[in-house]
Amino acid sequence: MEDLKTQGISLPRLGLGTFRMQGDVCRAAVESALALGYRHIDTAEMYANEAAVGAAIAASGVTRRDLHITTKVWNENLVPDAMRLAFDKSLKKLRLDQVDLYLVHWPAPIMNLPAMFETLMKLKEEGRTRAIGVANFNVALLKTVVEEIKAPIACNQIEYHVMLDQTTVREYLAAKSIPLVAYCPLAQGRAASDETLVAIGRKHGASAAQVALKWLLDQDGVAAIPKASRRESQEANLNALNVGLDDEDMKAIAGLRKNMRCVNPGFAPAWD
Repeated sequence: MEDLKTQGISLPRLGLGTFRMQGDVCRAAVESALALGYRHIDTAEMYANEAAVGAAIAASGVTRRDLHITTKVWNENLVPDAMRLAFDKSLKKLRLDQVDLYLVHWPAPIMNLPAMFETLMKLKEEGRTRAIGVANFNVALLKTVVEEIKAPIACNQIEYHVMLDQTTVREYLAAKSIPLVAYCPLAQGRAASDETLVAIGRKHGASAAQVALKWLLDQDGVAAIPKASRRESQEANLNALNVGLDDEDMKAIAGLRKNMRCVNPGFAPAWD
């Protein structure tokens, strides 16, 4: 599987998202994904499943250096001391000495960005995380982090799929050579039943979901982390890599509505 190179790490283009998976279900899903060849697992403090992810990693037999593990700090823990405590708890639950990527999960309405990123950069300097990054940051916040604080962020993880235009953020990230990691890449299942995507899929012997996923992965600098608890879905997502979309397909996809945002909590920043 192709990797994106960013801030000294290799980020597999296709990963496994684990939001809303917990306990034995989460552990079984991660074990299944690793057995199929996934090497990028995404979790978070807020998901309450880091222990299950850690158990699956331990049971998998996959060499640690071959894995990419991302976790995230919740936006209630962005004060330096709280961030360090949250990080320690995450590492313990994951049964790891180091994660590959540690993200700010969401910006908070009130936060001290310089202090936050000083803490994150210290965790990186200490070798406890190989890289740092953000999630759900708009361009204004990215500019502060990248251009003023000059933090070496390795990605911005945001909602991105065929039904949501993210051109403004994507172009800024591309200009700074920062990967975009797409969560909800299948629009929380809506892509699977879209008539346009179904028709494109039929043409290629693929599902609508595979078409939507390949549309993302064909874009430079974009990775995707679809959630999939069943082995069949995990395998189907891997097989999306084999779908070949043509210009006609791309034109049809460009004509889909692009304003469907699935994740928009009250504390979200002003979206671009």
